[in-house]
Amino acid sequence: PVPTISWRKVNGHNPSKARLRKSQAVLEIPNVQLEDAGMYECKAENSRGRNVFRGQLQVYTYPHWVEKLNDTQLDSGDQLRWECKATGKPRPTYHWLKNGVPLWPQSRIEMANGVLMIHGVNISDAGMYQCLAENKYGTIYASAELKVLASAPTFPQNQMRKTIIVTKGQEVVIECKPQASPKPTITWKKGDKPLRESKR
Repeated sequence: PVPTISWRKVNGHNPSKARLRKSQAVLEIPNVQLEDAGMYECKAENSRGRNVFRGQLQVYTYPHWVEKLNDTQLDSGDQLRWECKATGKPRPTYHWLKNGVPLWPQSRIEMANGVLMIHGVNISDAGMYQCLAENKYGTIYASAELKVLASAPTFPQNQMRKTIIVTKGQEVVIECKPQASPKPTITWKKGDKPLRESKR
């Protein structure tokens, strides 16, 4: 006699969007997603017995960004850390470009699992960077610009006042706020003599 047919997902539930057609002989899963992957079982039964067939559904996906790069501005001497993250099956591998040219590990440059680190950045590190995430189904790109600031100390907006009048015994605060990159070291003198810290 014509068998009755049933389907089940082994170790899980049938996707709610799944449809059965042709007297349940065909299982149809529209818009397949990663979570639909797994072992499926088709069981056919009639009065003479039953038979079971199992098939593995594997789902592969194009890489998709989870975390992209952002344009970054650093002082000369700072450390850069960029991370790009993508999902995909098979898991994507990552490659880096600087101004369109492949970037390779060097003494100051580290690359691992989508993370790029540059220690002690300098002007030569400035430029456009791209992270590529790829698997056998495709490649996606993320871009960002690195700007490296390097300038001698100046006092354009934070000039010290030439004269400060205070009452004897009161506290006085004199601020030194230069603009500089990298961060400058600051020393104080009274006249020609270096100033040393004391209780006061």
